Amino acid sequence: MKFSLKSASIVSGKYGTGVDPATYDVSELVSRMGLQLGAIEDVKNIGEKYEGLLVVKVVECDKHPNADKLSVCLVDDGGVTQHVERNNDGLIQVVCGAPNVRAGMLAAWIPPEATVPSTLDTDPFVLEARELRGKVSNGMLASSKELGISDDHEGILEINPADVGDKFAKPGTAFKQLYGLDDVVIDCENKMFTHRPDCFGTLGIAREVAGIFGDSYSSPEWYKNAIMHEKESELKLNAQNNAPDLVPRFTVQAMSEVEVKDSPLWLKSFLSRVESNSINNIVDYTNFFMLETAQPLHAFDYDKVAKLSAEVPTIQARKANKGEKIELLNGKTIELHEDDIVIATDKKPIALAGVMGGSETEVDDTTKNIIIECANFDMYAVRRTSMRHGLFTDAVTRFNKGQSPLQNDKVLAKILDEIKKQAGGKVATDVFDICSFDLSADNLNHVEVSADFINSRLGTELKPEEIKRLLENVEFTITLQGPTLQITAPFWRMDISIAEDIVEEVGRLYGYEKIPVILPPSISAPTPRNELKDYKNKLRSTLSKLGASEVLTYSFVHGDLLAKSNIDADKWAYHLRNALSPDLQYYRPALIPSLLSKVHQNIKSLAGDADNIFALFEIGKVHVKGEMEKDEKELPKQMRRLTLVVAADDKSAKDLKGSPYYHAKKYLDAITDNQASYTLLEDFSFPITASYKKNRSATVSVGGQALGVIGEINSKTAKLLKLPKYCAAFEVDIDLLSSSLVGTSYKQMSGFPSSKQDITFEVASDVNWSTLSSFIDAELAVAAAEDSLDVSLSPLDIYSEEKSDKKRISFRVELVSKQKTLKTTEVNNLLDHVSKAAHEKLKAVRI
Repeated sequence: MKFSLKSASIVSGKYGTGVDPATYDVSELVSRMGLQLGAIEDVKNIGEKYEGLLVVKVVECDKHPNADKLSVCLVDDGGVTQHVERNNDGLIQVVCGAPNVRAGMLAAWIPPEATVPSTLDTDPFVLEARELRGKVSNGMLASSKELGISDDHEGILEINPADVGDKFAKPGTAFKQLYGLDDVVIDCENKMFTHRPDCFGTLGIAREVAGIFGDSYSSPEWYKNAIMHEKESELKLNAQNNAPDLVPRFTVQAMSEVEVKDSPLWLKSFLSRVESNSINNIVDYTNFFMLETAQPLHAFDYDKVAKLSAEVPTIQARKANKGEKIELLNGKTIELHEDDIVIATDKKPIALAGVMGGSETEVDDTTKNIIIECANFDMYAVRRTSMRHGLFTDAVTRFNKGQSPLQNDKVLAKILDEIKKQAGGKVATDVFDICSFDLSADNLNHVEVSADFINSRLGTELKPEEIKRLLENVEFTITLQGPTLQITAPFWRMDISIAEDIVEEVGRLYGYEKIPVILPPSISAPTPRNELKDYKNKLRSTLSKLGASEVLTYSFVHGDLLAKSNIDADKWAYHLRNALSPDLQYYRPALIPSLLSKVHQNIKSLAGDADNIFALFEIGKVHVKGEMEKDEKELPKQMRRLTLVVAADDKSAKDLKGSPYYHAKKYLDAITDNQASYTLLEDFSFPITASYKKNRSATVSVGGQALGVIGEINSKTAKLLKLPKYCAAFEVDIDLLSSSLVGTSYKQMSGFPSSKQDITFEVASDVNWSTLSSFIDAELAVAAAEDSLDVSLSPLDIYSEEKSDKKRISFRVELVSKQKTLKTTEVNNLLDHVSKAAHEKLKAVRI
């Protein structure tokens, strides 16, 4: 939000009776605003752009003897400028090419050694005295474009004494004193005003500035009580509100015989200072009052609306129909969504409500009659429409903060009054004021709070009278009943509803820096440790020590990413209606898409490295559509997950032994203390399993509890996300993992040597490794328990010839007795027993 001090002076002086913020010291103002109102992003001294520029009078103007389109002028600068060549009469020669230059006019002169204002932000151009076709030109007479006021460069700027006053309409006056150019614009961070829609207008900030300086502010009378207008001519118009739930208030009025022309220079100047373009006087006034009051308005060409209506010119607010399209003022044509609000005739939409107008009814040089619309729209509907179509405008910025519907009639009446004065318009219809609430009711917010309540929370000792004064400075209405304050918030303060809101308001206006810094009393007992947080940190530490890198991605993802990950977004993911960005449309139902989307970027960034291999992991939350919290049936369940992906480019993968599945498994075995068991994954219909490859993936379990999935990525997803061939991942539920693991305990080592022996089985190709491994492990465990042995089984190899219906799986068995040194025959007998059992159960043949 850009806050112009000169604009605040207009609101407070020309239009109101409040304190003039331009009278405050700028450095102190910026400091206090930062402390008590909102973060300041930038401060621009506009007047510095015009340093050295003067008002001059063209005394003589003759045709250049050597150029048809140039004039040689003698100008009077009041004798102010030093070190410039003058004639005997003290006049300065300037060569000018503008068609409108003439003797007797007042103009803006840029002298030698001064910088052309419009070039300051790009490539500063400093003027000098130089010869043009044989005549020396001392600087230049400037156009509005060269002065950075507007895009008009058809001629030089002509200064009208009636616009600036006799005080400034004389040679030698500093040009920055005209048109409010001696201004300071303070750029406030928008996020600070999310709950304060009134502060998106100069009027709101001027009021707050007065409040934080301890001064009393009074809004302009027209803002407190709407100006009454008599109808001066007659235009037919029908106005309707067919979406009252989304349009709380819809006010419309028409004007006839409007003169559309360039805006006055003071208005062009203001718009340029706050980085808004000047279009024409009508459009500029709608933008001016939006920037002043934070209430967006829109002007329609009445006759264009009439041509697009069936019979009587009609303007209405309604929801869009399926398949409707509209061409917007930015030149784009969009297809409307059924949830969009539109302003329409009885035949077609003519504006995207709260966002942007349509090109078919724009006000231009041919416009004679206009319709002014000043409405209030549902903030969430406007935000969704903006995100849906990727349209971000000044109107959206204000509407999606929740404007007060109680200001519409006042702002509409004021702009009509201004257009009557400045553009000769006549009020041609009664005002259409269609509300979905009772205007005659008390629609203001009331709060009752005691001084003790406020002081106990702020740590202050303010008296009720002091609190009353602080709030009345910003136009709250207060009635004191002993220590209790009966408070009525002004109509623009939609954020005031409970006593705590008043506490915050008093603290801010009083100044948080004035409140004593005293630590509140606290108990000495230590805070209980958060076991879940500790466990997450343990996982991070373990994986980091193993060489994996943690990443943090958005909880929201694009629908395209889910589709590329083989996940049905409509079935499994919650769609966000008010997404932060068009790229963040869905809650993710699994972490794996987010992590896979980062693999290709990292492969590229590591290209050329000797070892282009890495592991990424993320700890985050997922939300699966249909899964609800047990205690809160209306809330989606938050599931905490850990996902890890390993990847290597083709060159690095050649030096790695084994498949990427086993590489990922090493990390998973580390965080499960080798307690995990793996069974072939068969169901790929869930979000957590959809991205994996058949026969190369497994369900992960600990103690019989399924935790997640591990495996290599299916070829379709790998191709769409540009993944390397060497890529595998796992995703497990953190809560289930932490509750399923069995704590490790001390076991005394045997004093006898261990015996190791490799064993290979030939099985049918459809017998997977995990089935055979689990069976052998169970058989060894039974035998080991009978003979008091410690046993471990580790994989060695899987071998299969192409097109063979058999494969060979090798293991290494390690046995150690707690009582004696094992003999070879004892080990062989045990393995023979296991082999026989494997043959009977799985038709496995020991090789």
